[in-house]
Amino acid sequence: MVVRKVGKYEIGRTIGEGTFAKVKFAQNTETGESVAMKVIDRNTIIKHKMVDQIKREISIMKIVRHPYVVRLYEVLASRTKIYIILEFITGGELFDKIINNGRLSEAEARRYFQQLIDGVQYCHYNGVYHRDLKPENLLLDSHGNIKISDFGLSAWTPQGVSLLRTTCGTPNYVAPEVLSHKGYDGAVADIWSCGVILYVLLAGYLPFDELDLTTLYSKIERAEFSCPSWFPVGAKSLIHQILDPNPETRIRIEEIKNDEWFKRGYTPAKLIEYEDVNLDDVNAVFDSPKDYQQSVNENAGPLILNVFDLIILSQGLNLSTLFDRGQDSVKHQTRFVSQKPAKVILSSMEVVAQSMGFKTHIRNYKMRVEGVAANKTGHFSVILEVFEVAPSFFMVDIQKAAGDVNEYLKFYKNFCGNLEDIIWKPPNELGKSRITISKSKRR
Repeated sequence: MVVRKVGKYEIGRTIGEGTFAKVKFAQNTETGESVAMKVIDRNTIIKHKMVDQIKREISIMKIVRHPYVVRLYEVLASRTKIYIILEFITGGELFDKIINNGRLSEAEARRYFQQLIDGVQYCHYNGVYHRDLKPENLLLDSHGNIKISDFGLSAWTPQGVSLLRTTCGTPNYVAPEVLSHKGYDGAVADIWSCGVILYVLLAGYLPFDELDLTTLYSKIERAEFSCPSWFPVGAKSLIHQILDPNPETRIRIEEIKNDEWFKRGYTPAKLIEYEDVNLDDVNAVFDSPKDYQQSVNENAGPLILNVFDLIILSQGLNLSTLFDRGQDSVKHQTRFVSQKPAKVILSSMEVVAQSMGFKTHIRNYKMRVEGVAANKTGHFSVILEVFEVAPSFFMVDIQKAAGDVNEYLKFYKNFCGNLEDIIWKPPNELGKSRITISKSKRR
């Protein structure tokens, strides 16, 4: 058995992958606690001159200790990697909830907005301005509470508020003054983004949404939007005060918290007990890393899933969902199980993917499938990884990396349809269809 370990953390499966980092599920072997481990390649961030940005992001997350902000526990480093140990959040993105359910009820939208405002206010109190607030960066914990994440574009001005000048953020959520290139107040710009989020929660769609960026920015600068008829009067009034194109007259967080619609059912967050935050270790992991060696044999078999991995992969504790995801659960990640040898599984998948016209790249027991999207306007990419569940029992996890979800679901159906000879089904389901895929509205 291959044990992958960094310090006191036993590493499990990959649960997310970005341009410069992978996020892996891990377990603290001393406490049994589940965590998310963000693994960053040291040479990559040096090459792209991102050391200062990563340092800033880590420092910000150490400073902002709030119930509605993802918690950073510690940072470790080896000669080649930086390991950021984060709170493990199980509920997915708020974005997914909106896509799957459409607009939320007034009470639910207000509760999420109250939590968002609480967390953002605390960030601002500590001189931190997020600058990329959107539902994709708001995670949900097991209790359905918001966790603000991804501080990669954040600004930190511990000496006090000053005008920021970097134009950044996601176009649909960015404040008009950020687009003017004349400097802006980070706190007031964040408030605008919160207003856009509140609109999306209540409407199920964006207030500013144009394919042409020039038209989009023009509408944002004029705050050209309208509220649907079903918006509560109080919420509509508050949104118009937040989406004020003039940052000088835009409502402030203190005023938002005194708003009658906002205050209904509001329970202030119970702040985490004060901790003396020391940032010396942030510099230490970059300057003189300890020799944490990840014991991985490149020629070994696929990663063995432990019981914690299995629980995370299942819905609740129903392990049958590992083998056939429910009709409502499949979005952009799917999986199947096989009793064929791991190398046979990998080889079969490679042949099928190539026969469908895709390029394949294999490293160990992970394969990336890439090609041009069906509409010829973008890139399509899927990541497949083979895991050992038990001796002679393997699971293939398939995740969309790039491209349209509907195209991904079509790919998955065709791909698995050509792999029926290796896909295992429970004996009581052999007569049923081998593939179950939900229809998704996700764009």
